[in-house]
Amino acid sequence: MNCKPGFHVGHQGQQGFRPSVRGIRATRWLAILLLASWVTLSWLLTGCAASRSQGPPLTGDILVDGPRAIAEGPARDRVLWQYRTAAAALRQGRFDLARTLLDEALLTLQGIHGPNPEARRARSLFRPESVKPFIGEPYERSMAYIYRGILYWRDGELDNARACFRSAQFEDSDAEQRTYAGDWVLPDFLEALATAKLGGDPSDALRRAQTNVRGATLPPLDPSVNVLVFLEFGPGPLKYAAGEHGEQLRFRTAPSPVKSARLQVAGLTVTAAPVDDVNFQATTRGGRVMDHILGNKAVFKDTADTVGDAAILGGAVLAVAGQGRKSAADEAGAALVLAGLASKLLAAATMPQADTRAWDNLPQFLSFVQLRLPPGDHTAVVEFLGPNAQPLSDRTKTIHFRVPAEGRDVVLFVSDTSTTPQHQ
Repeated sequence: MNCKPGFHVGHQGQQGFRPSVRGIRATRWLAILLLASWVTLSWLLTGCAASRSQGPPLTGDILVDGPRAIAEGPARDRVLWQYRTAAAALRQGRFDLARTLLDEALLTLQGIHGPNPEARRARSLFRPESVKPFIGEPYERSMAYIYRGILYWRDGELDNARACFRSAQFEDSDAEQRTYAGDWVLPDFLEALATAKLGGDPSDALRRAQTNVRGATLPPLDPSVNVLVFLEFGPGPLKYAAGEHGEQLRFRTAPSPVKSARLQVAGLTVTAAPVDDVNFQATTRGGRVMDHILGNKAVFKDTADTVGDAAILGGAVLAVAGQGRKSAADEAGAALVLAGLASKLLAAATMPQADTRAWDNLPQFLSFVQLRLPPGDHTAVVEFLGPNAQPLSDRTKTIHFRVPAEGRDVVLFVSDTSTTPQHQ
């Protein structure tokens, strides 16, 4: 019998091979899966590239770059830039700007602890953690409240300042190891001092401050003090990603060239040792819920990659075994290779990387001095001291201020990175 090309005939006289309907359907569905996986991977990579957008170009001047990034950059980075710019504004005596930026950041922070769609997307296998709006780790959120509390005190609003110091401790209250929960010192002491000045009972907050203090001596609580000098110095923590897939959030700290500060004013000399260590707060925080999610993403990525390798290898072996015979083994081999490729694509699309965006201009150490000075004009000299208690000459600050005969306290903010003298 003559047969036309492309036709297969016969049962026992069959001359060719007809693939089973089931095999055709399986191969078709696997091909669709492969195509869908490739489209998904392309879309995810495009989205990831967009998520890495850095916003407008930077000039190196934070007080130029910050407002521009807040206005024009990705919305998910807005709070980060508000934090950074507020800290820089404080160091240049631009207290109104710092106040506005911190108010906006804290308003966002207070409204974002509930369900958030971008935070949910960050838990997806195929989205990096950095797609969620930045609000910072607990130490960063605590610092925002500490700075805002200082500004409230400067404005004479002791009740609002006290609320901010309590919020700073609250942000640190769920550390993985309870030993390090709510263990800031300065917020508790300032809460106690504000409470005493407002006529309340400061004993509970003072007890917490005295319990947590390390390597420094707290001054006696004196509601009659009328000058507070807040001091910060040293480089704060930075973040980096560790682990095979960058799924582990870690902190990089650098030694501070400044170990303490010395204040001279009105014939008094006071040495201020660090009261709080921001690096310590960052590195003792412990695990996050997101760490477990990222760990599971990393496991899924490894598993999908391994399964893909095994399927591709197994399919290749079957295809070689059935080569030239158009056998069921050949068909199964092709299906396995397709399934393996799909699994490899899923592994490639999984994004377990930790979010390393950081409030990168925080200090390492916080300290303060409280004084009772007579009314009138005063000049204070603040020296930042190195390991041998010698002043670092390029960091000395001179501040002129006036103590009123009555009214609100004088609040000075001095950083070793301040670029301009302050006037109260």
